[in-house]
Amino acid sequence: MTDLAAKEWRFIVEQSAPGPLQMAFDETAAETVADGGPRTVRVYRWEPSTLSLGYRQEAKTVDWEYCEAEGVTVTRRQTGGGGIYHDSFGDISYSIVVPADEVPGDLLSCYELLCKPLLEFFDRLGLAADFAESEQPSIYEPACYLRGIHPAHDILCNGRKISGNAQYRTRDAVVQHGSISVRTRPERHLAVFKEHNLSHEVFTKRVTGIMEETDQQLDRETIVSTLERTLADWVDASSGDWTDSERSRAETIAAEKYATNSWVKDRERNTAAEQ
Repeated sequence: MTDLAAKEWRFIVEQSAPGPLQMAFDETAAETVADGGPRTVRVYRWEPSTLSLGYRQEAKTVDWEYCEAEGVTVTRRQTGGGGIYHDSFGDISYSIVVPADEVPGDLLSCYELLCKPLLEFFDRLGLAADFAESEQPSIYEPACYLRGIHPAHDILCNGRKISGNAQYRTRDAVVQHGSISVRTRPERHLAVFKEHNLSHEVFTKRVTGIMEETDQQLDRETIVSTLERTLADWVDASSGDWTDSERSRAETIAAEKYATNSWVKDRERNTAAEQ
């Protein structure tokens, strides 16, 4: 397999944007790399806070009134799983976009490769985080962080989930994106879902955040900069940004897809389109 660091990579520092645009940037980066452009590794912030639904998740699981009242944007990811509440402060997300023929075709091997910088990131923060040693049962299916734990892509710290990661493939590209918990807010993580009947204690027994796991006085900026350096070092990436045409393309995709009711609320249409 090709040494990833020997290829052309650009690194994009944390940028804030609404959820639909963040998902459109992933799709645009996949188009860019499929056309022979640079591979992309980036860190990003959901602004405003966003609930991202899994690809096949039923929209009826969402408390739409709560999300509207609290200003929580709702979009849908290309990846599967349950919904993830991405708090604008407490969540840090990243994406790695690479040609499909430069990474393993086997899903588990690909996760092992592309999650290496995440494990290095936690190590740099002094946290003993690693892949789950074994599967754990689901607590609540609609919420991704409360679904069953999988050793392939769930990262735990002291037995609790601190990072979730997912992949999707186009014909020519692989997109891996994931979220890292900086500080958990159980009341909001749970409130975006309808009729969950779960206590905060149930959530905190399964999920944790960096600030809950360290005695260091770490602020969000320090955590973000550590992740940025780790990802950039991993593939020896050059500092970069979206081109004007990429930004325009992403804005179009966001408006025509990720921000529309047909994509976000109409699960049946999504399933039919995939088939």
